[in-house]
Amino acid sequence: MEKVVQRVAYRDTVRAEWVDYNGHLRDAFYMLIFSFATDALLDAIGLDDAARTARHRSVYTLEAHIHYLHEIKEGTPVRVEMRVLAHDAKRLHLYLELFAHGHDEPVAAGEQMLLHVDTTGPRSAPFDPDVLDRVRELAAMEAGLPRPAYAGRVIGLPEKRGA
Repeated sequence: MEKVVQRVAYRDTVRAEWVDYNGHLRDAFYMLIFSFATDALLDAIGLDDAARTARHRSVYTLEAHIHYLHEIKEGTPVRVEMRVLAHDAKRLHLYLELFAHGHDEPVAAGEQMLLHVDTTGPRSAPFDPDVLDRVRELAAMEAGLPRPAYAGRVIGLPEKRGA
């Protein structure tokens, strides 16, 4: 039976062990939630745990950026929506938005660059054809959408001129 690719989302709830001394979701746990969401994406493209083990394939994160937009507290239900911004034979450029229950705007936004690897090396490897087909399907679903607001931003302070 052929796997049908659908838009991928991940849901969770802010857990007590993820909260800092201010009563807010600790910064590192935004990345954890995005990482769990990426696992859901891997499942959707045919790289679930069984496939990764059988094929000796996985993905490694090469780069990640997070924009912390609003605080969230313990017990808050959250969801992550993902988009494939770009891909090639070995890499995925993902955009992720974290939404808290009751918020229409994201509470965080992130990007990740993922590399497909052959774990027997480990070394980079092209996606298997069936996985690449699913990646292409996801990218095609997002193709006509405007570029996300927080995609491609660079961290830094403005340079002072003439000081």
